[in-house]
Amino acid sequence: MSGFAFLLLLLSCHISEGSNSEARNITETKCPSRKKNFAVRIGHVCQRSCERRQCSKTRKCACDGKCGLSCISPALRCPWPVIVDNAVTHLAQESHVFGDFMTVTCQPGYRMLDGQEMSVSRCQGDGKWSVTTRCEDVLSFSNACKSPPEIENGYHENGPYTIGKEVLYTCNSGYWLQGSNSLRCQENEEWSDNAPTCHPITCSRPPNIAKATLVAVHQSEYPVGTVIYYLCQKDFFLDGSNRAICLKNGSWSQLPYCRARCPVIAQRSRLIYHGHKVWPYEIPNGLVHHGETVTFFCRSQNKTCNYEAESRCFDGVLKMPDCYDEPTYLQYHLFPKRVVSEIRAC
Repeated sequence: MSGFAFLLLLLSCHISEGSNSEARNITETKCPSRKKNFAVRIGHVCQRSCERRQCSKTRKCACDGKCGLSCISPALRCPWPVIVDNAVTHLAQESHVFGDFMTVTCQPGYRMLDGQEMSVSRCQGDGKWSVTTRCEDVLSFSNACKSPPEIENGYHENGPYTIGKEVLYTCNSGYWLQGSNSLRCQENEEWSDNAPTCHPITCSRPPNIAKATLVAVHQSEYPVGTVIYYLCQKDFFLDGSNRAICLKNGSWSQLPYCRARCPVIAQRSRLIYHGHKVWPYEIPNGLVHHGETVTFFCRSQNKTCNYEAESRCFDGVLKMPDCYDEPTYLQYHLFPKRVVSEIRAC
């Protein structure tokens, strides 16, 4: 006798045994007491309990699995036929009324997670078949590798880990990955390589900046998030932020520059500095700071009036406007009122 036929025989005996008197059906030793919320969790809607109360004339008291003694309609039927993914269903008897059974047999290449190829479902008091384990592709849980190794400060993709499956590893923020970032489940159900490792990302020693002093604890490596400071030497202008941060990619943030002051080359013509018209010797040390603007005076083509031309100091260089002509020594001393900065504006 085949296993399937033997199962049908057992179910038939169970059904005939349950068709005796109602008193025998409701014997408490044969029917479990109703468990609170149990049936709800498995999708079984329990009918009114008849453990302590009588049922209406249209219903009878019967054992409804985990719902215990319940009031069930004699005419209750569960739907048929039933389609189950990746499985074939059969009735264990000709009917599909309350208490009847059907078998769920997985198709070739599929089986249930407990390893079985067949399970039994019962027609419940809520008019639904009891839930059976799903039939899964055999490859989803056999011919597979064990869970890949866990790594510190990192993680890998979740399963299933079937043969041929590649699993990617990723390090947490602030760490870099050493080794292959993926492992493959081989036919021998072993992983293709050792798991990678994650190491803290660090920055190398910060570079020196010309004319600047580095304010930091001197060490060979600096963890991500470390902050260092630069101070420019006297008379130099800090261009940028005075601090740099070790970034998550292992490099330092934008470094500043120490920019030199610019000498004012013009000597015999006044100019505009900080909104005032002054002679070059009136500027302290004859130097202007990086980024500051100086306005010079240029002579018109007919040489009868002057117009303004700006120039900006950049790291020690104050470029003279192309239109500017430095007055000669004689012009400056003999005809000071004819110097370009002293004639009328155009």
